[in-house]
Amino acid sequence: MNQFIRRQASINEAGCVACGSCLKVCPKGAIQIYQGLFARVDSSSCIGCGRCVKICPASVIHLTGRKLSATAAKGSLT
Repeated sequence: MNQFIRRQASINEAGCVACGSCLKVCPKGAIQIYQGLFARVDSSSCIGCGRCVKICPASVIHLTGRKLSATAAKGSLT
């Protein structure tokens, strides 16, 4: 069975400065500031484009990968 990698953003909340830069560049609105303290990613909305990684002034956002089966990957594209 074929395996695919689904990338998504992951934020180190302890280092986040809640500046909001990441949520401004997210094309899917997958990032929100939680209680004014740090950003959180909605993993069901994140498409793993990496725009937030590039803009983060604290360098606390990284892309992680998760292996998906061909069936699961097809469902995530719809």
